[in-house]
Amino acid sequence: MLKEFKEFAMKGNLVDIAVGFVMGAAFNKVVASFTGGIVSPLIGLIFNSDFKDLKYVLKEGVANADGVIEGEVSVLWGAFLTNVIDFIIVAFVMFMIVKGVNKMKKKEEPAPEAPTGPSQEDLLAEIRDLLKK
Repeated sequence: MLKEFKEFAMKGNLVDIAVGFVMGAAFNKVVASFTGGIVSPLIGLIFNSDFKDLKYVLKEGVANADGVIEGEVSVLWGAFLTNVIDFIIVAFVMFMIVKGVNKMKKKEEPAPEAPTGPSQEDLLAEIRDLLKK
């Protein structure tokens, strides 16, 4: 059973998927840092606030003794748009990587066609010639 598991785990596709998953997770952190540290502040200049903190308040909350707002109900659309931007960047880069890998793959040469026998007309002509003799 251990031998079977080792063969399964060492198959090329499974290892490729694992490496891709780890690289994708690491790349996602880079993109999140990019959008959180560069894109969001630039967009935040338009709204004069941190882009991630933009929200639509449905129900106002009340500040407690510590100054923390309790009971507020809001739609965090700034955080949502930041995550959408993250996704679009990651999806585009992954698309470009897959496209590049597919282009680099050796194009499979078509298998040579098996030699075909004589056509039906050739066989009929041969039979006709034999019958004439």
